[in-house]
Amino acid sequence: MRDDTEDPNYLMANERMNLMNMAKLSIKGLIESALNLGRTLDSDYAPLQQFFVVMEHCLKHGLKAKKTFLGQNKSFWGPLELVEKLVPEAAEITASVKDLPGLKTPVGRGRAWLRLALMQKKLSEYMKALINKKELLSEFYEPNALMMEEEGAIIAGLLVGLNVIDANFCMKGEDLDSQVGVIDFSMYLKDGNSSKGSEGDGQITAILDQKNYVEELNRHLNATVNNLQAKVDALEKSNTKLTEELAVANNRIITLQEEMERVKEESSYIMESNRKAPKPDRTSEGQALSEARKHLKEETQLRLDVEKELEIQIGMRQEMELAMKMLEKDVCEKQDALVSLRQQLDDLRALKHELAFKLQSSDLGVKQKSELNSRLEEKTNQMAATIKQLEQRLRQAERDRRSAELDTRLFKQDFGDKIDSLQLEVEALTRQRNQLESELKQERERSLQNSRSILGRGSQKPEAKPDGRRRAQEENVKPAKPLEESHRLQPHPADEPDQPLLSEKPQTCQLCQEDCSPTKNVCQNCRGSFCDACSTNQLPLPSSIKPERVCNPCHEHLMKQYSTSPS
Repeated sequence: MRDDTEDPNYLMANERMNLMNMAKLSIKGLIESALNLGRTLDSDYAPLQQFFVVMEHCLKHGLKAKKTFLGQNKSFWGPLELVEKLVPEAAEITASVKDLPGLKTPVGRGRAWLRLALMQKKLSEYMKALINKKELLSEFYEPNALMMEEEGAIIAGLLVGLNVIDANFCMKGEDLDSQVGVIDFSMYLKDGNSSKGSEGDGQITAILDQKNYVEELNRHLNATVNNLQAKVDALEKSNTKLTEELAVANNRIITLQEEMERVKEESSYIMESNRKAPKPDRTSEGQALSEARKHLKEETQLRLDVEKELEIQIGMRQEMELAMKMLEKDVCEKQDALVSLRQQLDDLRALKHELAFKLQSSDLGVKQKSELNSRLEEKTNQMAATIKQLEQRLRQAERDRRSAELDTRLFKQDFGDKIDSLQLEVEALTRQRNQLESELKQERERSLQNSRSILGRGSQKPEAKPDGRRRAQEENVKPAKPLEESHRLQPHPADEPDQPLLSEKPQTCQLCQEDCSPTKNVCQNCRGSFCDACSTNQLPLPSSIKPERVCNPCHEHLMKQYSTSPS
């Protein structure tokens, strides 16, 4: 099996692809460098020389060899000569190439034709017209040549971009026959980043393209105006010549009319003389008369011809006057178009300056935004670190909450039964307390009755009073012990909201039974009334975080409870 690299079709396709890529690079580099240069290009400009070398290789690809006396010859001048048959405007540059004295070979003529077509800014148009006629190109190219395939149409489309370039070549004295067409690849081995411009450069390039287009259009309009002015001058010259000829024709007509009158007079005179003359002389007179008639006919025919020519000249004069009016109108329109184009060019220049100013301001804005973005990124990083710390604290708090809930469940499991038994004991003590309070009330009533009876006795008064007071103190001391026990077992006053308080008699302390009305203190645990000596301590209670005043029995009970608590 033969390798594909040895296939002629594969080799030709590879050559076509390489030539198309080289044409893309050369056209792109030429346009960019010419726009950056900003002036008219000449034949010494290196990218332009390389472009012509690449185009020469593209036109030579797949050429058929023609046999001559000196051997086989391949020249792309033959296909380029066909362009004048397809596009009439190309006849001018073809004739100019043939008239150049220094060109002796077909290769030199082809190179000169390419340069003139580029100067004319119609190289793309000519190449497209040539590629569309493949039946004519088949006489010069092989079927798989670049000009016969799709790559040729792509290159012709790329050549449209060269219309923005202004080039000026001097063909005289330039040796185009002996130039060596070698492609210099070092011009295209550049850094890729150098071809990347900013957005502002792209806008300025677009404005320059528009400016070049307007200038090119202005140049074409100027050339058109010059051609029309030359035609007007020629028409004026022809008009003056026609008026002179018309005057000459009028003078000739006048002379002919005078000659006709003279001939008529002569003929009439001859006829009268013939009538008067004798008969033998009539033959000679008849001959003279016939000759006069012939001369009259000739003069009449000449007059008719002159009148016809005069009518033709008058019609041509009218047509010339109409054409002159149309040309003057066209010239006025072209001048108005030139004024508007110049105004557009001024507007484009103002727009260019404005865009340059906007570009500078946008650069400053971009710098400020970049600084603001860096600050925001720093703040974002700080916030992210803070969020991580807060998340760690949240996880720690969640673990603490779960452990507290677990401890609470264990506490409830351990002390649930104890709390129930203590509540039963508190209820029993409450009932006992109520019974003791009722007995205390009865005892107080009996003491009051005894005091009244003692007051009624005058002699027994100093002896009965201390006995009654001692008895009351003994009665008050009896319920004090069960009250202390109730304080020890009572967990919180909120558990029994309906429980009667011992503060119904605030005048005496519930422990020492001394008068405590000036310094009355209420225990925040049992809600009893005590003096300063019996309520000197403070403890934090379940109902409040701050330390509250409690009585001495509640203080001892709560201290024991806190010491035995597992938490």
